[in-house]
Amino acid sequence: MNLAAYFPVLLFLLVGAGLGIALVSIGKILAPSRPDNQKNSPYECGFEAFEDARMKFDVRYYLVAILFIIFDLETAFLFPWGVALRDIGWTGFMAMMIFLVELLLGFAYIWRKGGLDWE
Repeated sequence: MNLAAYFPVLLFLLVGAGLGIALVSIGKILAPSRPDNQKNSPYECGFEAFEDARMKFDVRYYLVAILFIIFDLETAFLFPWGVALRDIGWTGFMAMMIFLVELLLGFAYIWRKGGLDWE
């Protein structure tokens, strides 16, 4: 195995790490540090905080966010499929139709169970 082929990767990592460390160090050295009460106070949209920052969120918020990510990623598969449709032929077409039917069934199931309802 020839390790010399990995030298550009090692060089890239070293230069990137060195540049990152150098920029953070320069920022720490040159940045003014004059904290006062106004800078150190908690800030929330221009007014005083009215609740604890560690309050619990409703589980539906996370469920809707996860569902959005899932359906967003699944629809991202449609773009390369559409570009390559002539090259992949009927086999690729049928595979994508099966994929879309599964997506539609999952969407219908979530809709029927009330996973998309926001109160």
